[in-house]
Amino acid sequence: MAPAVDKKLTGLVAATFTPFTTHGEINLSEIGPYIDYLKEKQGVNSIFVNGTTGESMSLSVAERRDLAEEWCRKAKGKMDQVIVHVGCMCLKDSQELARHAAQIGADGIAVISPSFFKPSTAGALRTFLHEVSSVAPTLPFYYYHIPSVTGVNILARDILEDVWELIPSFKGVKFSGSDLMDFGQCVSYCQTHWSVLYGVDEQLLAALVMGADGAVGSTYNYLGCHARELMSAFEKGNIVQARTIQFKMQELLSYAKKLGFDLGVNKQLMNELSGLCLGPPRLPVMQCPMSEALTIAKKYRSLFTEC
Repeated sequence: MAPAVDKKLTGLVAATFTPFTTHGEINLSEIGPYIDYLKEKQGVNSIFVNGTTGESMSLSVAERRDLAEEWCRKAKGKMDQVIVHVGCMCLKDSQELARHAAQIGADGIAVISPSFFKPSTAGALRTFLHEVSSVAPTLPFYYYHIPSVTGVNILARDILEDVWELIPSFKGVKFSGSDLMDFGQCVSYCQTHWSVLYGVDEQLLAALVMGADGAVGSTYNYLGCHARELMSAFEKGNIVQARTIQFKMQELLSYAKKLGFDLGVNKQLMNELSGLCLGPPRLPVMQCPMSEALTIAKKYRSLFTEC
């Protein structure tokens, strides 16, 4: 899989779950069927692997290498782009994963901010990102902005300031924050060949109005076909239809949050709706009680028809 250096990342991107066995080991055998499900049932043609949804910070470097290699191998000829998240708390680990991503033919890499020893300024974070990108200079590079998880509340727009001078391979930002002013300023500032991808699924329509090039999210694993309908309606100027779909997505997620929606619940919901065997999450994330997942799945089916 040759890196798609000149291909702009747009549209819908599924942030994939990491398949585990019932004993908590990574389950590479489920990745092939998972990719087929996304493409054939959800119409999703690009994936973001080993990210937050993929429990990256609960995986060893060796596990992340094995997973990235299998995702890239099984996606060849099926997915348009595979973006591998390589962010770690340790710079050396991030660099190792970035080099590996280049070797296995990933289409791009993304990096989250370290969140134990946190960068105190935009300049410090840009320097960290530069050091990761420098070991894989031919790979498109994306900054992954998710302040609610990292606790790093530096504006994404400040990170983008003159970022191409440090990172010539820079190609965009995965913006998983709710600050639409910051998001809008990123869109306004970004060069035309960069991608600004939104990561808060329940606010997708607002991001499209602001100028998002696409979206990366966990719910697109099972809501992908409906999110594509939303995006298509928006592109055609049918705002009423787009809003109707967005409101349904919000109703589902609002209902799920009242039941304690978290990564464990989300993963079990994916198991129920897809028929895949992705296993439980890894501690400290707790496995979801089956009753909760079934209740949310019932709510999903009351709102949406099968894709």
